[in-house]
Amino acid sequence: MAAVQRLLRAAASGGSAMAAAAARRRMTSLATEQAPSAAAGFSFAAEERVRRRPMAERNVQWVFLGCPGVGKGTYASRLSRLLGVPHIATGDLVRDELASTGPLAAQLAEIVNQGKLVSDEIIFNLLSKRLKKGEDQGESGFILDGFPRTVKQAEILDGVTDIDMVVNLKLREDVLVEKCLGRRICGQCGKNFNLACIDVKGENGLPAIYMEPLLPPNNCMSKLITRADDTEEVVRNRLRIYNDMSQPVEGFYREQGKLLEFDLPGGIPESWPKLLQVLNLEDQEELKLAAA
Repeated sequence: MAAVQRLLRAAASGGSAMAAAAARRRMTSLATEQAPSAAAGFSFAAEERVRRRPMAERNVQWVFLGCPGVGKGTYASRLSRLLGVPHIATGDLVRDELASTGPLAAQLAEIVNQGKLVSDEIIFNLLSKRLKKGEDQGESGFILDGFPRTVKQAEILDGVTDIDMVVNLKLREDVLVEKCLGRRICGQCGKNFNLACIDVKGENGLPAIYMEPLLPPNNCMSKLITRADDTEEVVRNRLRIYNDMSQPVEGFYREQGKLLEFDLPGGIPESWPKLLQVLNLEDQEELKLAAA
């Protein structure tokens, strides 16, 4: 990917990248006004282009947005297996760096434990390293998870690559908090689990939500640990920061006609088939099984 070098250059000179991105958005807006409407349920033509390509050629470039704990990683990783493109999660990049002895580890630990957002400079550094590694391995396409988080990041990304679609996963806040507090990680195998059994009644216009716990096997049960940032105070602070910053980013992609907003109706059994349906992938039965 030549985008790796362009990403680094754009991060260093954000002004020119933002100007180019703004010009591209104006052109996209004009093209959208003149183009025929996309398939029902979508506000963009990119979905139609992706859906019509053979599966082997679907080197999509998608972004997943959503509050911390909403399940971006779960659904993005399933879709990456389904479509055969890498899932690149900035949260995983940060956690990998935290587990290393690299120079950023101590700095990142302080930021994460306080529930703050990692700076653009650090994110660009980690992302460019991951893209370079993928380039060396012959990867094509990607699903980004957790990036961009700010309009500045979105503008820089827009200046170096063409994002096909942005999926914004949404879940009511009380459910998000309960879900985050139930998260556990096996200290031996590193797999993620969730002990919370969420059964919230619909009220005040909010939908009812039921999510079964994702329990570990017996050999992992005694090795479960809680993430340092999964306390109620930190979780609520992270949600507040995210909500303050997410609206401009959502607006940025909504203006381009690339934003698909998806309200999670429940856990994976309820949400996964419906997500496939809105992405027009519901007819790929054999691939559903492969991604399960």
